[in-house]
Amino acid sequence: MSRIELAPEVGEDFDRILDHLVRYGVEDPASRIREIVLAIDVLEHNPLIGRPIAGEKKELVIGRRSRGYVALYRYVRGDRHGLRACTAEPAGGRIYEGVI
Repeated sequence: MSRIELAPEVGEDFDRILDHLVRYGVEDPASRIREIVLAIDVLEHNPLIGRPIAGEKKELVIGRRSRGYVALYRYVRGDRHGLRACTAEPAGGRIYEGVI
């Protein structure tokens, strides 16, 4: 089983997502963050399910439509940590290069 290690920027991503949801009057915005975290937790047992993108990075598509997000991560084989970092972005949002 892999261990998920979140990048420090993930907290900033969550704050930014929460601010956006509150600004647009979304009901129970904290539940959206919980949904993202639960989806990321799946990577503990299935670290290779993400779609390959640049280099060793992968992206996990979470939810759909207005509840859609993309988690960018890198799986490190043979490392006890497995997933070195992860950041969540609204679908269609920018990906933070250099986070991983």
